[in-house]
Amino acid sequence: MKQEHKASEFFIIMAAIVIVMAGVKSAAVIIEPILLSLFMTIIFAPFFSWLNKRGLPSGLSLLIVVAFIVFIIGLVGVLIGSSVHDFSNNLPYYEKQLQEQFRSLVFILNGYGIEVPKEEISAIFDTHKMMKVAAGGLKSLGSVLTNSLVIILTVVFMLLESMDIAQKIEKADGKKETLVHLGDVVEKIKKYMVLKTFVSLFTASLVWVLLTLFQIDFAILWAFFAFLLNYIPNIGSLIAAVPAVLLAIVQFGFMSAIEIAIGYVVINVVIGSILEPKIMGSGLGLSTLVVFLSLIFWGWLLGPVGMLLSIPLTIMAKIVFDAKPNTRWIAIMLGTGVK
Repeated sequence: MKQEHKASEFFIIMAAIVIVMAGVKSAAVIIEPILLSLFMTIIFAPFFSWLNKRGLPSGLSLLIVVAFIVFIIGLVGVLIGSSVHDFSNNLPYYEKQLQEQFRSLVFILNGYGIEVPKEEISAIFDTHKMMKVAAGGLKSLGSVLTNSLVIILTVVFMLLESMDIAQKIEKADGKKETLVHLGDVVEKIKKYMVLKTFVSLFTASLVWVLLTLFQIDFAILWAFFAFLLNYIPNIGSLIAAVPAVLLAIVQFGFMSAIEIAIGYVVINVVIGSILEPKIMGSGLGLSTLVVFLSLIFWGWLLGPVGMLLSIPLTIMAKIVFDAKPNTRWIAIMLGTGVK
C-alpha cells in the first residue's frame, strides 16, 4: 500500500512538472527578458552594494549602475548595429560567392580524379540555408537589443528590491536555512556569471585580433558573436566560428578559411581547456553529461536565451534540489559525485 502511494505521488509530481514546463514554454517570450534581467541584476548587485557602502544615496547608486548598463548597451549598438545592417544587405552577394567557391572546389577535386557528387554536396552545403541561419541569428540578436529598455527597467526594480529581499524572505518563511540556500544560489551564479563574462571578453578580443589580421569583413560583429556564444557550453564556440569561416571562404578562399578555423580552435582550446578551468577554480559542481543535456533542455524550453543561461539555471536547480531531503538525490545525480 505504501509503495502504491509512493508510485502515485511520483506520477503526480511528474505530471505537475510537465504542466509547469508547458506553461514556461508557452510564456517564453515573457520569461526570457525576466531571466536576462535577473542574471544582470546578480552581476551588478555587488557594484550597487559597493556604491551604497561608500555612502552614496541608493538613488544615486542606482543611477550610476543604470548609466553604466545603458552605456554598455549603447556601445554595443553603435559598434555592431551598422555591421548587422551591412551584412544583411550583402547576404545575396555572399551567398552567390559561396556557391561559386564550392563549385570551384568540386572542379579542382574532379581534376585530381576525385569524383564528388555535386547534388549531394549541394544538399549538405546549402549556402542559402547557411546564410538564412546567419541572418536568423542576427535577427535574434536584434530582438534582444530591442528589448533592452524592458530589461533595463526590470533590472532597476530588481536592484531596488534586492535591498529588502532578505528581510522579506525571513519574515515570510521564518527559516534561516532558506536564506542560506538563497545566498548560496546567488553567490555561485554571481561567481560563474562574472568570471564567464571576463573569459568571454578575452575570447572575443582574441577573435577580433585574429579576424582583423586576416582582414575579414565585420570583425567586430563576429567578435561580439564569439562573446555571446561563449556562454553556451560545448558547442557555442563552434557555432561562433561558422559565420567567420564562411565569410573567409567568400573573401579569400578555402586556405584562408582553414587558417581562421585553426585560429578559432587554438583560441578556444587554450582558453576553454587551460585558462577557464584555472579561473573557475574547483568547477561548477555539474557533471559533463548534465552540462550538455542542460544545454539541450533549456534551449528547447526557452530558445537561445535558455542556451545562454543553461549553466546558471542548472546550478540554481541543483542547489534548490539539494535544499530538501526528498529531492537531494536529484542534486546528487546532477553533480560530479565528488564532494
